Amino acid sequence: MEGVDPDIRRFVAAVNADYARFTDGRQLSVQEQREVAERVRAPWRVGGPQMRTTQDLIADTERGPVRLRIHHPGVPEPASTLIYLHGGGWTLFSLDTHDRVMREYAARAGVVVVGVDYALSPEARFPVALEQVVGVVRWLGDHGAALGIDAGRIALGGDSAGGSLSIGAALALRDAGEPHRVRGLLLIYPAFDRDCSPEALRRYGGEGAVLTADEVVYFWNNYAGDGELRRNPLACTILARLEGLPPVCLTIPQCDVLTETSLRMADRLRAASVPVSLTVYPGATHSFIEAVSISPLAERAIEDGARWLRATIGVPAQG
Repeated sequence: MEGVDPDIRRFVAAVNADYARFTDGRQLSVQEQREVAERVRAPWRVGGPQMRTTQDLIADTERGPVRLRIHHPGVPEPASTLIYLHGGGWTLFSLDTHDRVMREYAARAGVVVVGVDYALSPEARFPVALEQVVGVVRWLGDHGAALGIDAGRIALGGDSAGGSLSIGAALALRDAGEPHRVRGLLLIYPAFDRDCSPEALRRYGGEGAVLTADEVVYFWNNYAGDGELRRNPLACTILARLEGLPPVCLTIPQCDVLTETSLRMADRLRAASVPVSLTVYPGATHSFIEAVSISPLAERAIEDGARWLRATIGVPAQG
């Protein structure tokens, strides 16, 4: 790929080399893909900030029990909170693969971060994961006080598929008459639309990319199929009516097949009078924030998102 930052290029090369080593050219089942993905991402989750406490617990939602991981950096309570949804095409990854990313945001923003172990596709297709996320937002709003969480200062965020679930959940809550439950959206190279331009696919979706053109189709089909479900605006959120959403922060890598749709969504959000903070990171690729251990560019992007969180949900309302 052209124009990729040298440190990010090292990250991409290491990830690709490990995938090749662990797969050894085999065709993998979905479960095997997940096992390999966990092994490949394991080196990138180690290190980083230490939390005062980390605990896993179960939230009872309308869609059944959902496991949460709560990282508390030791800030005063009741604390503002980021509900974080990991990426992986709705198919791969976990609370473990994104553990360092969550701790980075917790420490840098001074917020509690709650990771959500949502159900993966294709076993659980749209809208299962989305409804689980909505249920977690409601559960934390209603029961978070016991965990030191301020229900009035909750943001939703995530990378890639997690960004899609974040904005989809905010739309669902708005439509249910509960827009107050989410005060901000931190969307990191989010998946708003399956369709990417031929130019984006040619430049950034070829063999060796972190997210290839073939993977875009594969992941969308896993999540929402190739028919009516995919055209639902809570799945393909580029189709949604956007009025009434909370402020949005978009973290956009320059060298990504999804960049054009993120810029298009930013225009649509502004047209709907939604406050938008947007940064395009030159030389960055899909998944680049996971390279924070070796990349100043990834560190800057996380710090920018943390600064936005502090400004958006970090200060209690007065009066």
